[in-house]
Amino acid sequence: MTALPETFAQALRELGLAGAGPLSGEPLVGGVSSDIWRVDAESGPLCVKRALPTLRVAALWQAPIERNRFEARWMQVAAEAVPGCAARVLGQHPQLGVLAMEYLPQHALWKQQLRDGDADLDTARAVGRALGRIHAYSAARPALAADFASQAIFFDIRLEPYLLATAAAHPDLAPQLRALVQATQAQAKALVHGDVSPKNILVDAHRPVFLDAECAVWGDPAFDLAFCLNHLLLKCLWTPPAAPGFLACFDALATAYRAEVDWELVDDAERRAARLLPGLLLARVDGKSPVEYLVDEAPRRTVRRAARALLTQPVDRLNDVALAWRREIAA
Repeated sequence: MTALPETFAQALRELGLAGAGPLSGEPLVGGVSSDIWRVDAESGPLCVKRALPTLRVAALWQAPIERNRFEARWMQVAAEAVPGCAARVLGQHPQLGVLAMEYLPQHALWKQQLRDGDADLDTARAVGRALGRIHAYSAARPALAADFASQAIFFDIRLEPYLLATAAAHPDLAPQLRALVQATQAQAKALVHGDVSPKNILVDAHRPVFLDAECAVWGDPAFDLAFCLNHLLLKCLWTPPAAPGFLACFDALATAYRAEVDWELVDDAERRAARLLPGLLLARVDGKSPVEYLVDEAPRRTVRRAARALLTQPVDRLNDVALAWRREIAA
């Protein structure tokens, strides 16, 4: 056990979560945007995270620490929409940028399951269903928009480092990538998580628990769908033998999500996701946050070929994105 950093200890004391005894714990690894600890408090273990003003990536990437105030709000709304789909919030310290939540050690990480080739269709369906229900629940409550006026933060930690940074790396595609930014900003319809990645999804008996909603914003729900589906495509290059299963998960997740769309025409939501997905695909090799597991140039070239083709000749259906990807990885 390690002594807790003073910022964490101060936040827990002021939130009334420290108890009377000493605080200790251990840092949890994996995040680039926050310091995360498991803390052993008098009342039991809890998870505590502090947003970093500068993210741990090669490129300069800064974001205000107030973002985990929106994260806490997202978790609370999501839990109302789909009980159990988010960790219970225990407290949030706005000045110190510290968020305390329940610790869930018994849950598996979806990213690790995918890394092991476990392409479980029930999990993929459950993720799509829960995500769609969160979007539908929030879209039916437009007054929530006032609590998630974090568009500037979303631009700084999603649209600029992903799409605009990629536009700088691919000047010939800059008009298409900038158009995706504008289209995303123009569709403020529901509460968006902003980082629906397998690394941020715990699984318990196929039921997902979403983590790390630091990018939460009132925005375009198609962003969440495209962001998550993008990872299922990329995992085909990380664990190639499981690629057919991952593509089946892609279809299962998208189909489950479509069934929940009631805030707009489902074809409109799918069209925006299908147009956005290749931009996010290219961003994960040439933006500010490349995926860490595509280290060789060959799979990176595969991503570039597929994404560039789809950005040049956009499609309107997610199935068409998957078909193009299937052809590319089989070539």
